[in-house]
Amino acid sequence: MKLINLIKTFKRDEDGAVTVDWVVLTAAIVGLGIAVLASVSGGTTGLADKISSNLAAQTIVTY
Repeated sequence: MKLINLIKTFKRDEDGAVTVDWVVLTAAIVGLGIAVLASVSGGTTGLADKISSNLAAQTIVTY
């Protein structure tokens, strides 16, 4: 009888399902973050190169 009660309790328990939901949601958020990073990194690299070349072309005048 203990085994049958244990199986019934396990069947009614929903804690594992909630954990799976959170794992899926977290994976989706991480995936979206990586996608955004990949799409933005090219533009920021180009902008940083332009800023760097502009600053390198500047001269400092001392008197």
